[in-house]
Amino acid sequence: MRPERPSYFWGLAAGTVLVLGLVLTLAARVAAQGFEPPQRIAFQISTGSTTGTYFPVGQLLAQLLSHPPGVGRCETVAICGPSGLIVSARASEGSVANVNAVDSGSVSSGLAQADVVALALAGEGPFRKTGPAKQLRVIANLYGEDVHLIAAKNSKIKSVADLKGKRVSLSTEGSGTIITARSILTAYRLTEKSIVPNYDSAEKATDLLQSGKLDAIFYVGGTPVNLIQQMLDENVAVLIPIDGDGRKRLLSKQPYLSAHVIPQGTYTGAAGVDTVSVDALWIADSSEPETLIYGIVKGLYNPANRTALMAERVGTHFIELDAAANNATAPLHPGSARYFTEAGVLKPAPNPRPAASLPARKS
Repeated sequence: MRPERPSYFWGLAAGTVLVLGLVLTLAARVAAQGFEPPQRIAFQISTGSTTGTYFPVGQLLAQLLSHPPGVGRCETVAICGPSGLIVSARASEGSVANVNAVDSGSVSSGLAQADVVALALAGEGPFRKTGPAKQLRVIANLYGEDVHLIAAKNSKIKSVADLKGKRVSLSTEGSGTIITARSILTAYRLTEKSIVPNYDSAEKATDLLQSGKLDAIFYVGGTPVNLIQQMLDENVAVLIPIDGDGRKRLLSKQPYLSAHVIPQGTYTGAAGVDTVSVDALWIADSSEPETLIYGIVKGLYNPANRTALMAERVGTHFIELDAAANNATAPLHPGSARYFTEAGVLKPAPNPRPAASLPARKS
């Protein structure tokens, strides 16, 4: 004989049935009204080292553009990305790795130097084996980066030419820095055989320079770069100019680089220094839906986001609408082109095609 159940059990059961009935009734009403909860849209940004400038910029984009249910700031019209969008930043080796990841479809988007994107589109340099990345598209020109050449203070390096025979970090093979560093060496009539090359990450290279095991480091990043400021503060390194005839030869061969000066005061205690700069582009594959990219770009350049962007500013023209379509070394994504045209940054196309609707995507 089963023991008799206490009366509170029956009350709980009755309450459960009542709640279940209310849920089913509400679900039926929602279905009848044709309402569906926001769809989750996963969108990744492949960035760079966690101590570089790409990773925090990717995190900032993710924070501003993600639009999960219940986020109050996203109720403002077009301040976030499309409803249901979840943006995440991923660390990587840098520009070359990001281009390959986007081209292979393993990530939604990535950040990459303009010169690296140009090589990918042409199937040159590190992209010779894979061939031209014809489906690569530019979402926006985000900001300008400077090439830094940092030398140990006791290395007696005063110019690029002085790197001959020295231990020099060119960065990792997946980075954009190594592409630009090799171009600089060539322009100054040096080769990797004329130096003692190092291919460690910026973090490890910094440690090696501080411990006297490395003489110089090439680094591309939006100023100011924390790693560089740290070395200057500790008085173990100095910034070396990239100038003279070597820079002239470099710019004549590399149209996506430009002469620039890191102004005095950018790094505490450091004078202004001549160098070259390159733009950081946000890239995606052409298969990303036009409406999705349009919504992302529209949210990013909403004036309501300007204060948050300026608080994290690095480099030059940081996520400014007037520069967003400049120096795109691959075609603009149709979603970006649509928004930039509406915003007056681009002239209207002769026969604009209708926007594609946002297809269903699985999380």
